[in-house]
Amino acid sequence: MLDAFRGAAVAVISDNMNRLHGTKSLKPYHRSGHLVGTAVTVKTRPGDNQALHRAYEFLRPGDVLVVDGGGDEIQALVGEIMMSRAKAMGVAGFVIDGAIRDVAAFVEAGFPCYARSVTHRGPYKTGPGEINVPVAIDGMVVMPGDVVVGDADGIVTFDRTDAEELLALVRKQEAREAGALTDIAEGRLDKPYTGIIEKAAS
Repeated sequence: MLDAFRGAAVAVISDNMNRLHGTKSLKPYHRSGHLVGTAVTVKTRPGDNQALHRAYEFLRPGDVLVVDGGGDEIQALVGEIMMSRAKAMGVAGFVIDGAIRDVAAFVEAGFPCYARSVTHRGPYKTGPGEINVPVAIDGMVVMPGDVVVGDADGIVTFDRTDAEELLALVRKQEAREAGALTDIAEGRLDKPYTGIIEKAAS
């Protein structure tokens, strides 16, 4: 089921979640591409990544490391070494409500990473921190095991039990939008395209 979301636009998913859920301040720091995976969550104090290192014991291929770092931008929570280890483990990507460093390495590796900002300053490693607890990422509540989907527009998450119903809604909107774009390309410009939005919101 998760693979079916790899081609789905985050904007379309968001439309079908009443446009109320998702990040607004995190940016992608990797080459273009989708992020899809299952959340392993970490809550840590600003600027400290001890709990992130411990969380690697819980990570499995296809997981996304989702970190509530309090939005701190002073110390980076991850960099090239942690990214390289995660990639070798088959981890799908990072979502960091905090700062990262070694951005060029993320770009070169093509490893999906969303974060609030960049700094060269490294982290502390004294703790404390919690693993697989509910976290707040840029105002978005994420539970352990939630589905994480990201693209150039940002990140959304949702409960795995909602995936099938949500995917059906996404596919319907994709079909409507494809039809609208075909009409435009063929010169049919008088169609009320606001209907697409109204149907998505209903």
